[in-house]
Amino acid sequence: MEMTEMLDKLLHSFERYYDVRREAVTEPFVAEAEFSLHDEQYFLVKSARIAEMDSKEYVYFATADRLDREGFVAFDEAAWERGLARVKPHANHRNTDIVLVILAEYMEKEVFSMIPKTKHYKSYRLGFQGWSHYRLIAVELSSGRVACNRQGRNLRKLVSNIF
Repeated sequence: MEMTEMLDKLLHSFERYYDVRREAVTEPFVAEAEFSLHDEQYFLVKSARIAEMDSKEYVYFATADRLDREGFVAFDEAAWERGLARVKPHANHRNTDIVLVILAEYMEKEVFSMIPKTKHYKSYRLGFQGWSHYRLIAVELSSGRVACNRQGRNLRKLVSNIF
């Protein structure tokens, strides 16, 4: 499958629940997606509110012909830093997750071994104002191999359905 075709199918699968942007996306990413959820719990009537929760997720899509160690580190750092810059912790903030999806024609073996070990986590005010997890998945289009970190395992189904 060609990279642009794979990217189109992947973005289309995100469009149902996410706000997907292809224009005005900052380098090195080719697209971004944002998910936002506000949930309230109340007792009998809405004015008797027990709890409120805000959850967000920012997804960054990157493409590369050949993904080497330096390219992977650049994508990884850029996604984590940009995602954290958008976090606004407050009393009702539950979580803001950051996701990086990489599509590459070819990935070096070193990158395949680095991806499962990649982990980022941040809590805000000891977790009382939420936390941020980092999910990562990378697909080598030439062979169909997929690598992900522990948090990104649930993205495997999405990618396997597209292939």
